[in-house]
Amino acid sequence: MPVWIHILSILSLIVAIACAFIIALDLNRHPQHMWIMNLVWPLVALFGSVAALWAYFRYGRLATAAAHHEAMEHGRKPPSQTETPFSAMVGKGAAHCGSGCALGDLIAEWLAFFVPAVAVWFGWQTIFAEKMFAVWVLDYFFAFSLGVVFQYFTIKPMRGLSVGQGIIQAIKADFLSLTAWQVGMYGFMAFAQFFLFRHLLGIKLEVPTVEFWFMMQIAMWAGFATAYPVNWWLLSRGIKEKM
Repeated sequence: MPVWIHILSILSLIVAIACAFIIALDLNRHPQHMWIMNLVWPLVALFGSVAALWAYFRYGRLATAAAHHEAMEHGRKPPSQTETPFSAMVGKGAAHCGSGCALGDLIAEWLAFFVPAVAVWFGWQTIFAEKMFAVWVLDYFFAFSLGVVFQYFTIKPMRGLSVGQGIIQAIKADFLSLTAWQVGMYGFMAFAQFFLFRHLLGIKLEVPTVEFWFMMQIAMWAGFATAYPVNWWLLSRGIKEKM
């Protein structure tokens, strides 16, 4: 592994973790109006890094519980609705989806690493000769499940839905967004694994390496790019809630 890639990977991961930590500390003092966002923002920072830190202090701070309560007391709309441009709302919607993907991918990748039989259950050596493809199926399972949970705790309280209605609307809101995200993420990881590392460097990316997770950070940005237009459509049609 080229030394510069190794060093860059370490630095990127350290900065991202530091950004997530800073956001978590601030959220402890200024919790979000929607409690699920207290999980979303630090998770987004794990791949969004400095950009996520900027977005949180620029737009996330507008959605604190205190700001929402004050606006309601004075009969005004919360600042998160009046001071956030639509393009930023779309970005928050896409990032909300990405947080579920990030957590799901972390769980799936390490689970398949420590318990290889899990990858076999999802098609490795029967359907897929390449283990990575079986893990992608597992990734999608976890990411979609967590994404629906995250959407449920956003949509249900905002719309005042029943449990059943909340689950149905969460699935509708998250399916297209998450699928679009995973397409971008999988596409970049395939490019990184098969071309950049195996073809150009003659190295296989492995889960317990900083290089793997550095590539995952970039892959999540690719997922953000493919999910953004889908979230624009979902928000404009009222299928997802503006945050």
